Amino acid sequence: MVSIRDYAKMNNVSYEAIRQQVKRYEDELNGHIIKQNRTQFLDDVAVDILDQHRKENPVVIINKDTDSRLKQLEDENKNLLIKVAQQADKISQLNEDLKNKIEQMTSLLLENNEKTLLLEQKKDQAEEINQLKEQLDREKKEQLNEIEMLKNELEKEKGEDDIEIPPSLDKILRYYQKTGYKWLKTLDNYKFGGILADDMGLGKTIQMLSIIAGYIEENKDEETRASIVICPSSLALNWQNESQKFTNKLKTLVIKGNSEERKEQISKIGEYDLVITSYDLLKRDVESYKATKYQFRFSIADEAQYLKNSNTQNAKAVKEILADTRYALTGTPIENSLAELWSIFDYIMPGYLFNYKKFKTEYEVPIIKEDSQRAMKKLRMLIEPFVLRRTKKEVLTELPEKTITVLNNQMKDEQEKIYLNYLAQAKQDLAETINMQGFERSHIQVLAALTRLRQICCHPSLFIKDYNDGSSKLEQCIEIIKDATEAGHKILLFSGYTSMFEIIEKELEKNEITYFKLTGSTKVDERIKMVDEFNENKNIKVFLISLKAGGTGLNLTGADMVIHYDPWWNASAENQATDRAYRIGQKNNVQVYKLITKNSIEEKIYELQKKKSELIDNVLDTKTSFISKLSKEDIMKLFE
Repeated sequence: MVSIRDYAKMNNVSYEAIRQQVKRYEDELNGHIIKQNRTQFLDDVAVDILDQHRKENPVVIINKDTDSRLKQLEDENKNLLIKVAQQADKISQLNEDLKNKIEQMTSLLLENNEKTLLLEQKKDQAEEINQLKEQLDREKKEQLNEIEMLKNELEKEKGEDDIEIPPSLDKILRYYQKTGYKWLKTLDNYKFGGILADDMGLGKTIQMLSIIAGYIEENKDEETRASIVICPSSLALNWQNESQKFTNKLKTLVIKGNSEERKEQISKIGEYDLVITSYDLLKRDVESYKATKYQFRFSIADEAQYLKNSNTQNAKAVKEILADTRYALTGTPIENSLAELWSIFDYIMPGYLFNYKKFKTEYEVPIIKEDSQRAMKKLRMLIEPFVLRRTKKEVLTELPEKTITVLNNQMKDEQEKIYLNYLAQAKQDLAETINMQGFERSHIQVLAALTRLRQICCHPSLFIKDYNDGSSKLEQCIEIIKDATEAGHKILLFSGYTSMFEIIEKELEKNEITYFKLTGSTKVDERIKMVDEFNENKNIKVFLISLKAGGTGLNLTGADMVIHYDPWWNASAENQATDRAYRIGQKNNVQVYKLITKNSIEEKIYELQKKKSELIDNVLDTKTSFISKLSKEDIMKLFE
């Protein structure tokens, strides 16, 4: 007995050609093809039948070279797109050079009174301009020819409008999720990767599962390959649960256990439809994956901000995984810098945004440091086809209202005295440190000082023992909670400091208000239990959640109020936390409170958020904001 794939190799023809032969002569071959573990085998009778037909009809067999040529054309399509982008860069530069030359010539005409010199220089400038025009015409002609070639090649492929939703998914997916499916499928048809950057709660997981399930359904009579999802460890079980809820047809493997157990599991990945692992485990197991030489159908990086630093082991390991098509899922493709966007693109389509050195020179520095609209426009043009971003406001007309309110509080006298004294001392100490070490080597001291100032705003007892004068913010927060719970509301309370929860817990217990608490130390299975009980049990009124631990992967639509006890450095983290409640399934209007201490660093952080958020839509037309890394000037303003 021999597999169809091995038979093809033995006869130096493509697998697809033999598969077509099997289908053509299925009546003769009936009973002589055995299927084991999704692989089809030919018995001796089947081999004789196919050999005979191959002798009689050799024309039906597709040569391996043709198959290789098809693969070559696919690669050429991708390279062509990159080349087109590069040509666009060249033309833009030529236009800039032309503009500069014209400006130079005009200046000469106005400033130089010597006619002879003017004429000579004008003649030289004219010659240079003509040369530039000729070069520009040549470049434009080349570009147009390449674009036309690319267009002709792409027209041969299926477009988005031609893609049908598999019947089993048609009734499950919402209308915008169907659009997402078609977009993902179109990218796959062209052998491109993509970033699905939908708002939190719009079902990025379901859309990706639909792509995997659609692939399995379309190829149910053929050999299929597994797809892999890489996600934060806290979301692995969530992916498994969503897969089971969405479709029970996907054979799913969650990689877990000790190193030997995981190695054994990895050796059997070909037996599954979906393999789920965490970033942490993948970087430990990457050599085991490489040893299998397995080519996944899809590689999916969930919460792709984990890849934002291209130099981390997480990013390097994920990029080592072989796959036909790569997708990234994230609500924040750009969180702190444009380098993060480059790193994600380096995963989905390596080389498309060039190497990082060139990307930084051509786009990051001009956009961030020089506010270059030209560079902004060029980058937007490059990335737009490969990023899909929908907001709740755009697609969920049935979602209730969300109201955001900033509530100020004034520090108590003793609290303010401590704050001002520490601020004065911190400014003096930092000035000395920066003078001795330089700003770049003083980051730890700067961070420590900023942390202390923020803690004083939250509650001075976070680092001052025997402090007994209270905190205006705590009093404000507890008052909100008491009024809200009495009115029947359920609350999510986020803070960047888990130690603050210990203080809040005492106040909740004093007022007999029931609560749950979730931090980074909370086990995954315990998280799931608490989330389910909070959503179902009306008696649990408050959920204390650390911003880092609870910013993603939680569905807490049982709450209709969100309190951000202290502001974080970037608004996207707060938005993600808010979206634990404001998402599909929410039936009530959601009230969001941001507690900001007046005349403090918190006001400056909030203003910084707003300032940086003005860059929304400049890079991504998809309403994704980014906040550049804080400059020295930005940081020093915090101490004013």
